[in-house]
Amino acid sequence: MFSRLIFLSVLCLFSEATSSLAQAPKKVMAPKSVSKLPAKGSVDFKVDSVLKLMTLEEKIGQLNLLTSDLDQTGASMRPQYKEDILKGKVGAIFNAYGVEYVRKLQKMAVEETRLKIPLIFGYDVIHGHRTIFPSPLGESCSWDLEAMETSARIAALEASSMGLDWTFAPMVDIARDPRWGRVMEGAGEDTYLGSLIAKARVKGFQGSSLSDPTRVMACAKHYAAYGAAQAGRDYSTVDMSDRTLRDVYLPPFKAAADAGSATFMTSFNELNGIPATANKYLMDQILRKEWGFKGFVVTDYTAIWELLFHGIAADSVEAVKKSILAGSDMDMQASMYMQRLPGLVKSGAVPVSVIDESVRRVLRKKFELGLFANPFIRMDAEREKKNVYTSAHLNMARQIAAKSMVLLKNDHNTLPLKLTAQKIALVGPLADAARDMMGSWSAAGEGEKNATLLTGLKGSLTSSQVEYKKGCEINDTVRAGFAEALKACANSDIVICAMGEGAWQSGEAASRSDIKLPGVQEEFLAEVKKLGKPVVLVLFNGRPLDLTNVLPNADAILEAWYPGTMAGWAVTDVLAGVVNPSAKLTMTFPRNVGQVPIYYNMKNTGRPYDANNKYTSKYLDVRNDPLFAFGYGLSYSTFLYSSPKLSAKSIGMKDTLNVTVNVKNTSTRHGEEIVQLYVQDMAGSVTRPINELKGFQKVMINSGETKTVVFKLTSNDLRFHNQDMNFVAEKGLFTVRVGGSSDATQSDEFELR
Repeated sequence: MFSRLIFLSVLCLFSEATSSLAQAPKKVMAPKSVSKLPAKGSVDFKVDSVLKLMTLEEKIGQLNLLTSDLDQTGASMRPQYKEDILKGKVGAIFNAYGVEYVRKLQKMAVEETRLKIPLIFGYDVIHGHRTIFPSPLGESCSWDLEAMETSARIAALEASSMGLDWTFAPMVDIARDPRWGRVMEGAGEDTYLGSLIAKARVKGFQGSSLSDPTRVMACAKHYAAYGAAQAGRDYSTVDMSDRTLRDVYLPPFKAAADAGSATFMTSFNELNGIPATANKYLMDQILRKEWGFKGFVVTDYTAIWELLFHGIAADSVEAVKKSILAGSDMDMQASMYMQRLPGLVKSGAVPVSVIDESVRRVLRKKFELGLFANPFIRMDAEREKKNVYTSAHLNMARQIAAKSMVLLKNDHNTLPLKLTAQKIALVGPLADAARDMMGSWSAAGEGEKNATLLTGLKGSLTSSQVEYKKGCEINDTVRAGFAEALKACANSDIVICAMGEGAWQSGEAASRSDIKLPGVQEEFLAEVKKLGKPVVLVLFNGRPLDLTNVLPNADAILEAWYPGTMAGWAVTDVLAGVVNPSAKLTMTFPRNVGQVPIYYNMKNTGRPYDANNKYTSKYLDVRNDPLFAFGYGLSYSTFLYSSPKLSAKSIGMKDTLNVTVNVKNTSTRHGEEIVQLYVQDMAGSVTRPINELKGFQKVMINSGETKTVVFKLTSNDLRFHNQDMNFVAEKGLFTVRVGGSSDATQSDEFELR
């Protein structure tokens, strides 16, 4: 057996490798053209050197991704993963972390297999690894790109310190239906903001070099249009025009690709009749030919096998053929490639050149990750001890969580809390629910270490008396706890109700047809309100909720989302006014589920809403507008906007338009405001949205201060796919709106000529 160091040095030079490995295939096909050979010493040269040593079975093994038995995110179809590693039949392992554990698996690959090719280790590091940050939808409400890059950077540091090379994040799906549980994983409903967040998160995970042992590969998912699943039901079908696909759902993926995302993951859904995992239009035409993506594509969990259930493949052989030819490089957990590709290659149904190209993509990333130079590059026990749960990480998690909380209501200046000797009644099923503070997809987070709201209040408000009573559970109909909790409320000066969804009620496979507060929580809140005390509702949830019945029964509502490890401290910081809330919604809150899907940049109809005309586009029983609009969020400060001023009334295709607005802080508190710019194309060759976010700036404005904010618009900001599917800006009239949310009314107009 060759020593690892000797073997690794050999791999770098093909001429040495071929002479040293006695068991390598003797017949090597010469290249057709010497001019096409990669430069000696380049990554591509090294990749080809390894590829030429591999048998067909070893090649297919590199396309096989299996779960370990340390953790699982679905049913295991291949439990004998260790045997497969020893046979060279595995290219990557997921759901395995911890230096001691992954080192054992890596040693099997690089010491006990013929070619000693290292494994990639992946995991769902969605919003933190050990230190858990707010759920991505919540974090997106900060509109703070630097903060989101930082949280991804910390997640990468902790994950890589525990042996991981790869995260299955960011999720960049545009999501407009809150019934879909996976909205909590993404950045909301807007394409422009979602694209910027995708870029920030990829950069945070990967940095400038994949060989940096403190970084991990990103994986943009779910490609594509998963967020448009019919009826908000997970795994359901998607059917949309190519224009909507390209204008709304694909740009965040393009942004991720442009930012250098090493990998992409296929989505579970079909798109216009073709499941994504077998969709050549998505993977070959758009991703690789149009966008020039050089990384590899991994399927989602058992997605190749699921082609049979979609009804696009009669058997597993056909499913594998369609997937590999469409461009799915790596098979996650189905083990279909390993079982069926050898026969497909031997029969000529799948050219070996297709296999080779997929293997090249995988090997290229292994070289770029530094795994061939040092398979244990991310398996340092000292780094594992040093870089996890650090005080700096916890402090940043607390700060970012506070930045992400949206103040939805604050009548009578109920918040911030008065830090005097007041009696506080803390009630509700999520007041002391440590595990639920992380929400879904909380990776390797340890629920027992999460700070609850009870912990935060008692630890921070030393001058206040806090009495805690649960009152009810999250999702049952038992009212037995009402009386005791209501007694505590009656004896208080102010009541804080902690309500919402359990962690299990959002995320994958957690769609809900009713998005009201679960169980008897609404009823309990109504009983609390009857006592006549000021009521503060703190919401912990992963999706927009129907709060129509809740709104009258709370004087203040703080949308805290799932804040993560430092939840209780961060919520208390906001409630107590240590942090002035500045977050804004990135997903619309409907008045009821009958409005869904509802989003700010919908299109008009030929009969726009008219309250006085029945025969216009509206409901008989509810208003058209949402309960809380995209971009909405209150502060303890108040802000006054001037009308926007344009530098010109007409601009050419190569000109820049300056849009200027003055924003004054009219309160006695310093505060941050997210100033938002929206544009409406008044007439196009195809119908256009009634509003589109085109810019935002987050500015700190001191009490009484006025700040001037300037946005720049060019024709590039106004492009869309026209009637002929060309991506262009069209001449015509545009309306510009600037304000603190998408329902801003201050406006002006300009012409693009």
